[in-house]
Amino acid sequence: MSFLPAVNEGLLYVGASDRRNPYFENVYPIGRGASFNSYLYLDEKTALLDTADASVTEAFFSNVSSGLGGRNLDYLIVQHMEPDHAANIARVMAEYPACTVVCNDKVRKMISNFFGAQEESRFHIVKEGDKLPLGKRTLSFLFAPMVHWPEVMMTFEEREGVLFSADAFGTVGALSGNLFADEVNFAEEWLAEARRYYTNIVGKYGVQVQAVLKKAANLPIRTICPLHGPVWRKDLAFILEKYNRWSTYQPEEKGALVVYGSVYGNTERAAKLLAEMLGERGVPVRLYDVSRTDVSYLVAEAFRFDRIVLASSTYNGGIFSPMEYFITELKKHNLSGRKFALIENGSWAPVAGKLMAAMVAELKQTEIVGETVTMLSAVKPETEAALAALAWILAE
Repeated sequence: MSFLPAVNEGLLYVGASDRRNPYFENVYPIGRGASFNSYLYLDEKTALLDTADASVTEAFFSNVSSGLGGRNLDYLIVQHMEPDHAANIARVMAEYPACTVVCNDKVRKMISNFFGAQEESRFHIVKEGDKLPLGKRTLSFLFAPMVHWPEVMMTFEEREGVLFSADAFGTVGALSGNLFADEVNFAEEWLAEARRYYTNIVGKYGVQVQAVLKKAANLPIRTICPLHGPVWRKDLAFILEKYNRWSTYQPEEKGALVVYGSVYGNTERAAKLLAEMLGERGVPVRLYDVSRTDVSYLVAEAFRFDRIVLASSTYNGGIFSPMEYFITELKKHNLSGRKFALIENGSWAPVAGKLMAAMVAELKQTEIVGETVTMLSAVKPETEAALAALAWILAE
């Protein structure tokens, strides 16, 4: 029999972690793996909340079987149809033929899309606010469309105040024995990845996240069980404040993100000089090479800081390609409310500055401060003077 951690009495964690896959959603690098959380209620009725990714199928089924301890599974509650949580729905239905799948109408349609036709008698379709009694506990359902798929719903257990939050309040990173956020130094060990997870996967949907936060504010939540990462049972205000800030595109910190795209090192030198000048003026600075840093980290840092400097070589008569992609990603994720400054370089016809300015202008509530610093091939005394002037403006 497997050891299964308990969230509280009668609620078991039956998820599993994968440390082998180097990418999340086959695009975001994850050096620490990922957890795929699933939860099992043992009451007069049993209820499994979501399945897990195909990478952890066998561990997941072993945990569910161990948790049930020979009991039947009465309900499978499907909150989110992304395959990292829904991959095992058909197998659960096959291995537990008496279980009823509890879901909303959009989830029901997606189940058919992924797994083909299923008997309608196996499904119980719920609407916003519907309740499902398990015995001592009662579950209710609140819909969270586009956080971050259209079918998403959350589940609230009323007796103990447990919110099963789907992908919200989660983070990448495999669990290493500590189930709860208060058992680790979350701010030091997990926050950066929680920010990267939110900004890249959910960041576009700030309006929808705000709508869910308003619903959650009316609930007496004492525990948050996300589908990735640690469970929250203490200091819920910490993660709720982060989500409120990220979803309203407010920077977390005052500081400057300096990102450069440099072909032969000259634009890099200018970016480093500006970073040093900002540091001398007391501005916290993070400096990144756009060619050597996965864009997901840069998007997360752009959400973090209130000032962003873009330094780009002119390349093929345009913006250096990785820099252009980075700015495009900022637009895709709806970043707004930042101050930008620009540095351009070119050996005969520098145009990166005006092209970056045009892209930045498409971001909401943004401001380009100072004059674009233009270099012709290399840093010269006049370049240093222009960088110093820009540093003073950014330090204000």
